[in-house]
Amino acid sequence: MTEPVCPVALTAALIRCPSITPEEGGALVLLEGLLSQAGFTCTRVDRNGTPNLFARWGAKGHPRSFGFNGHTDVVPLGNPDDWTREPFGGAQDEGRIWGRGACDMKSGVAAFAAAAVDFVRHTPPEGAVILAITGDEEGPGRDGTRALLDWMAAEGEAMSACIVGEPTCPERMGEMIKIGRRGSMTAHVTARGVQGHSAYPHRANNPLPALVAYLDRLARHELDQGSEHFDPSTLALTTIDVGNPASNVIPAEARATLNIRFNDLHSGASLSDWLREEAARVSAESGVDLALKISISGESFLTPPGPLVDLMAEAVAAECGVTPVLSTSGGTSDARFVKDHCPVVEFGLVGRSMHQVDEYAEIADIHALKAVYLRVLRGYFA
Repeated sequence: MTEPVCPVALTAALIRCPSITPEEGGALVLLEGLLSQAGFTCTRVDRNGTPNLFARWGAKGHPRSFGFNGHTDVVPLGNPDDWTREPFGGAQDEGRIWGRGACDMKSGVAAFAAAAVDFVRHTPPEGAVILAITGDEEGPGRDGTRALLDWMAAEGEAMSACIVGEPTCPERMGEMIKIGRRGSMTAHVTARGVQGHSAYPHRANNPLPALVAYLDRLARHELDQGSEHFDPSTLALTTIDVGNPASNVIPAEARATLNIRFNDLHSGASLSDWLREEAARVSAESGVDLALKISISGESFLTPPGPLVDLMAEAVAAECGVTPVLSTSGGTSDARFVKDHCPVVEFGLVGRSMHQVDEYAEIADIHALKAVYLRVLRGYFA
């Protein structure tokens, strides 16, 4: 009988692939070889230079097609001299595996790839198992999971349910499952007035008081008090820029940037309308033009408690000995794209070290993660 795939050894092999966004680094090539040998049909779905891999075991278009989504690209190292271990070495000591991507999220990809291979080899299901793996999650996000889902729609490929393997646990393995995410949007504000001499302010129209008044209105406004599954929405002012080196000159322009993380009481469109309405009011009062450039990186979404969430929670409790919290906290992930395709939840490792120098993952947790994924597969196809 074929030996089970060791998720820790696979994690180490993936860490040794220097796949800093947007480089593939050999990670997808390695996975394609493993999955092909296990009988998966593999297709590279690269778009605009971004590497992506689609792998399916079983019948195309089967109504029971369980999917996993994850990424093999990683963030830059920072200062390599600050690392105490080889960033792409995959060293194992102190009960941990070390290297860039160990936590976020080559371990997650290794765990679900190992679970999927073992599952189809030993208990071939009536249905399909799909892995959609991108090299663009840490980058712009335009040609990664989005490209995979676009290709799947064009080719008649579909997942009936999906787990995204991002780190989800704050401190202890198994303590949190993500069943949704807040939406995220950024607004860049440009206030345009009339430049002039600071000794003759009546001959100018200073954009700064108008910009400050606008930002103050936004910052003081309570967006909401939260909803059933979400914390209150937040608005953060992230920068105010004038770039004026002269104390005797009233500038013509000033700029600011703000970010909103919003729950299911709002949409990107409704919040954009509010931002523009407030800008119009301040412009009418001051004569300063406030121009907005708004980008929405994702809408809020929720996978309500039900069969998929229950299956995930039961598997986590059985393998980790913890009753997981169902959460919508944190930033964005590629689940914001998958949710338009099929029901999706997120579950992965403890995320304490992600994006840090000397990134690591607990070896025992990687084994537990594979066991959780394997239990989910068995339960889904039972």
